[in-house]
Amino acid sequence: MQPQYGAPQGGPYVAAPYGYASAPANVQLAYTLDSGDKLRVVVFGQDGITNSYMVDAGGNISLPLVGIVPARGYSTQQLSQMIAERLKQGYVREPHVSVEIEAYRPFFILGEVTNPGQYPYVANMTAETAIAIAGGFAPRASKGKVELTRNAPGQQMHGDVPLGFPLRPGDIILVKERWF
Repeated sequence: MQPQYGAPQGGPYVAAPYGYASAPANVQLAYTLDSGDKLRVVVFGQDGITNSYMVDAGGNISLPLVGIVPARGYSTQQLSQMIAERLKQGYVREPHVSVEIEAYRPFFILGEVTNPGQYPYVANMTAETAIAIAGGFAPRASKGKVELTRNAPGQQMHGDVPLGFPLRPGDIILVKERWF
């Protein structure tokens, strides 16, 4: 299954905003699972397997009958297909599997905010809403942009982004100190 991407605008090259070395902001990558995500796995007609599962530190979930299934780096649709394939191998004749995200992994906010730390991710969150969740800017905070670190499959992206930049679960936001 191929992830769905929005078409980039502006020709073959679009500069990344504020030096953020990644895909253009208008391109939405498919959400991939990682440690800390809480999933609801429903296997229709199989109440013994239907349950909530946490993606462990190794990036796996452990299901009855099929055992350990890798989840890190896969979408919920890809994971449901993998579980269905394993169930077909002698356990369930025609499994119908649905995987939903019950709770996203947390994001982290550090630096010049009132209450730095780990917080639960909320859908459609921006850097500005993350700062608000952490109690707002501290008195010495630089309020123009924040530093963002994001783990993507096979790489880590790092750079400065504006306050309206959309966040994803697992992002690390650093609010820097102003020097004047």
